[in-house]
Amino acid sequence: MEEICKKIVEILKNKNCTISFMESCTGGFLANSITNIPGASDVLKVSLVTYSTEYKEHFGVDKNIIKQYTVYSREIAKEMSRNISNIAKSNIGIGVTGELGNTNKNENRVYYSIYINNTNKYITKEITVQNDKRENMKETVADNIFKDIMEELNGQYE
Repeated sequence: MEEICKKIVEILKNKNCTISFMESCTGGFLANSITNIPGASDVLKVSLVTYSTEYKEHFGVDKNIIKQYTVYSREIAKEMSRNISNIAKSNIGIGVTGELGNTNKNENRVYYSIYINNTNKYITKEITVQNDKRENMKETVADNIFKDIMEELNGQYE
């Protein structure tokens, strides 16, 4: 995890680009992973943990979309990614929502979206995470997201 985060920070710094996070089920794990890297303060604009529906709405997630799709959906992840990018005026916004550690299920669904502000592009995915310790599940989600960020950075910014 550390190596991919180092690469992300390095590329963002070299391209004078910034990133922001609005996390729910990952509880700040993504931002924590990035801030473990020296130089992260040059690229990370803001990170919010909007664990409650109330604060998702407070930071711009449309309550009608929540009613239509539920708070655990691709549509909410897209709203979160775009809103945090706009709030922070960052080049890249990440939104992540879903269920992790639901003891009534063997697997959990997580939805995430990477919003590229300058092209209005979304990379939005749904992943299934097997029940495990919460930290392990968060790491699985983060690994998927960071790989997609790297793929986008390599494709668009190099």
